Amino acid sequence: MRLPRSSAGWTMAVFGVLALVLGALGLIWPEAQLRMLGFTIPAERGPGDYTGTFLTASSMASFNMGVYYLLAAATEWRPFYRFTVWFRLVTFTVFSIAVLSEVAPGRFFGVAAWEGLGAVATAVGLWWDARRSAAGVGPDGDAAQSASVPAADTVH
Repeated sequence: MRLPRSSAGWTMAVFGVLALVLGALGLIWPEAQLRMLGFTIPAERGPGDYTGTFLTASSMASFNMGVYYLLAAATEWRPFYRFTVWFRLVTFTVFSIAVLSEVAPGRFFGVAAWEGLGAVATAVGLWWDARRSAAGVGPDGDAAQSASVPAADTVH
């Protein structure tokens, strides 16, 4: 796997690793996931309680999302970075409303905050990378090669 080459790429990689790990945790040890989110774990589940099914689906989605974010970071897929900023802000809004309307416990706001802060971090990373690019600084901190200068192996 290739390391990210930009600030925005690093934000995507960090979120990707955490989404993958938390998704795996939910699949392997669902009770730990429920406790982290502040949900009550009854001693016994009644008929028609599909909490386990829903948690499996959510955990698998988180695991897959982690893979998508890591792939985007490895390939420096910047349009995907921009796309995620907006949808993570939507996720922040929806999850915050769930907590405020008491559909979800208060600790669930941590998930909303993570999404909101992640969106802002990626947006700042995109801004920072664009600023560095405009200043002629490459992702490694060296002066970027001008597009008008032909590469050494170019044949004329």
